[in-house]
Amino acid sequence: MSEGLAIRPAATVILWRQGAGGAEVLMGQRGAGAAFMPSKYVFPGGAVDPGDAATPLPLGTDCARRLTLDCPPGAPEPGALTGAALRELREETGLTLAPLPGALRFFFRAITPPGRSRRFDARFFLADAAHLTGDADDFSGAEDELSHLHWIGLPEAKALDLPFITEVVLAEVAAHLAGAPDLGVPFFDNSGDRPLFRRLI
Repeated sequence: MSEGLAIRPAATVILWRQGAGGAEVLMGQRGAGAAFMPSKYVFPGGAVDPGDAATPLPLGTDCARRLTLDCPPGAPEPGALTGAALRELREETGLTLAPLPGALRFFFRAITPPGRSRRFDARFFLADAAHLTGDADDFSGAEDELSHLHWIGLPEAKALDLPFITEVVLAEVAAHLAGAPDLGVPFFDNSGDRPLFRRLI
């Protein structure tokens, strides 16, 4: 069904904070009528827009370099990806990250498999809620794309209705926060005839 669909670049933000019972992440639910992943709980994110390169966020050297690895011709520059991440976070949650170097960490990448109604080359960025400019619990400025926005502990998040790739990302977040070594950015590549997994080092 989607073999001929263009794979669109996208950016997603995994916002986390330390709660009373351990690490928490911010998630919301997509609408039941959404064309892509209806009713699933996801992190805020979406496709890169042409104007996103105008609002980049400085990245660490390794993150910026890894964002350029294994990219197709015409792929967006790292600044466009971080700009998209900031915009999507603001639109979907009403929250804003301070423009601090290193506030976003390139953490995960996945290309949607064939057969889906939409296909994305999604870069996931990890961000500490300590870098937000306002109240982490104030979602009053959010648009209506995600409902049930809430902070949830990592173990509890596994019980939500999640896309498979989100389950994988949550496991990576838990390992990272527990002190796992940096072995490179996990990359689930479904762009070709068979799925590949590798790490961007």
